[in-house]
Order: sequence, then structure tokens, then C-alpha cells
Amino acid sequence: MKGTDQCKNCEEIIDTSFDFCPYCGQETADTLTFGVLFKNTINNYFSIDARFFRSFFPLMTKPGLLAKRFVNGKRLLYLHPAQFYLFISVVFFFFFSFTIRKVDDQMSKAIAEGFNQPIALDSLAVKIDSLGVEAAKNTLEEKAGMSAEEIRNIDSITVGSQKISGSSLILQKNMLDSLIAIGAPQAEKLKAMGKKEDTGAFLTKVYVQLLKLYEQRGGGIIQALYDTIPIAMFFMLPLFALLLKVFYWRRGTFAHHTVFSFYFFTFLFTTFCLLILANRFLDIPIWVEVLLFFSFIIYLMLALRTFYESNWIGAFFKAGFITFIYMLIVLPIAMVGVIFISFMLY
Repeated sequence: MKGTDQCKNCEEIIDTSFDFCPYCGQETADTLTFGVLFKNTINNYFSIDARFFRSFFPLMTKPGLLAKRFVNGKRLLYLHPAQFYLFISVVFFFFFSFTIRKVDDQMSKAIAEGFNQPIALDSLAVKIDSLGVEAAKNTLEEKAGMSAEEIRNIDSITVGSQKISGSSLILQKNMLDSLIAIGAPQAEKLKAMGKKEDTGAFLTKVYVQLLKLYEQRGGGIIQALYDTIPIAMFFMLPLFALLLKVFYWRRGTFAHHTVFSFYFFTFLFTTFCLLILANRFLDIPIWVEVLLFFSFIIYLMLALRTFYESNWIGAFFKAGFITFIYMLIVLPIAMVGVIFISFMLY
């Protein structure tokens, strides 16, 4: 005789012969093990199954085909574009983290050495200021008839609203170093940096970040930049989809352009992963990387022709214009934003 049991997830009464709950779909056997835990995690979030391989090879060899099939309704045979993008981006940033750690160590060491040495800009300013002071002293001696003793005691000269000083910049840096050494309050150190009492909240934050950068001698700034890039990429992808919408205004909705963008960025990240792995074993020359960049444009052209059913000439020029706008306008602005955000979150 069949018995009944209660589902531990939805608490509905079910038949004990069922392997899965007919109400919520959870497996009735409560056999949670370490292996099952991580298997479910991978399956749920990364979908590592046969669909991955059915999606990977067309992505790399048939530009635009996956996106076209997805928008045409074939959505269970292949990985969802967002899942595919998420998985490949996680793999890419995992590989990239090893490279960025080495770069971070090198950059942090170089920045620290720069902070510990006299700043070149300060030295240049001191030379210029010193020449200005000497020129002014000569003028005072010739025109004002001042004695040599009086002129020797002049350390700075104010001309209009500009004060010419040969040592103020060095004194300011030395004062800040002294305050840091004795553990002075932050307000005193910020004041030594030139912060005024009426400085607004935004500029105060900039002063605080500059002080932190100076105190830590730039350590970890590259890591902060690296941590900001994945967030920025989620904004970069919709911007690329927006460009596609501009050039293909009547060819599908914004969601269609987003699907194309997901697959195209997945292809880019996959190629970068392969490039990073190749760099671990080979010294790839720069001309190969240049050719690789142009291959992205060719891939985009082929993908546009397949997905939007465009002619060769239209796909060629639109691929060129999209790449030009994205690389020379969108990407530089985004990089400035990433650098600024990483600095403010440093």
C-alpha cells in the first residue's frame, strides 16, 4: 500500500513513491552531500552540461548563428546567452587575476619608490621658482637700490597674487610626512595638503583618497581598478547593444540586440582566455595581437551579416563604424569612469 509523506520544501502531502515533489519539483530524498551541493551549484548557475559544448563551437566558428537561433525560438538546445556570458566572464577574470596580481605588485613597488624619492614635478617647480627669485633679486638690486644683505634675506617674493618660493613645495611634502610619522589626525594632514575649511564634500573625499594613496604608497590601486572592471562590463554591454539599435533601428527590439551583444562579448572573453593561456607558455609577438584585434572586426562583420541578414557591404561598413565609435568614444569614456570610480573606492 502506498504511503504519504510531506515535502520538506513546500510542505505539501505527496506519495512516498514519488522521486520529485509534483508541487515544487524538489527531490524527495534528502541526500545532501558535499558533491551534490557543488554539482547543483554548477548546474544551476553555470549550466555545465551538453549545452555548453553545443554552444561553444558554433560561437567560435559560426559568428551570429547562436544569437539568430536564440531569437528564433531555439532556446533550450543552447546555453542561455546571459548564462554563457556569466560563465565565460567568471573564467576570464579568474585567469586575469593571476596576471593582475603580478602587475599590481610591480606597479605598487614602482609607485612606492616614486613616493619615497623627491618628486620630479616638485624639483622642476623649485628650479623654476629659484630662477624667479634670483631674477627678482637682481631687479631689486638694480632698480630699487636695495643692499646685498637685504636681498639675501628674501626667501619668497609675491608678484600680484602669485608667490614665488623656492622651498614651499618641499616644506609641504616634508610637513605631510612628519604628520604621518607621528600619527596626526586626518584633518591636520588634509590641511597640510592644502584643503580649505570651506571645501565641499566631494573635494574633501578626493583629498581623503589622495591622502590614502600617499600613505599606502599606491599599494593595491591596480587591484582596486581590477575589482571595478567586472562591474563596468555590465554597463559596457548594454551600450554596445544601444549602438546596434542605432545602426539596425528596424531590425528587432532592444532585447534582440542585447542577445547579440551577450554572445559577441562571450566570444571576446573566450578569445582573451585563450590568449592569456597561450601567454603562459609562449611569448606572443605584438603583431599577432594586432591581427587578433582585426579578427574581432571580421568576426563582428560576419556576425552582423548572419544575425541581421545584412549584405556584405552594409555589414562591412557598419562593423567598422560600430568598432570605431565604441573604441574611440565609448571605451575611453568608460575607462575614465572606471579609473575614477576605482580611485574613489580605493
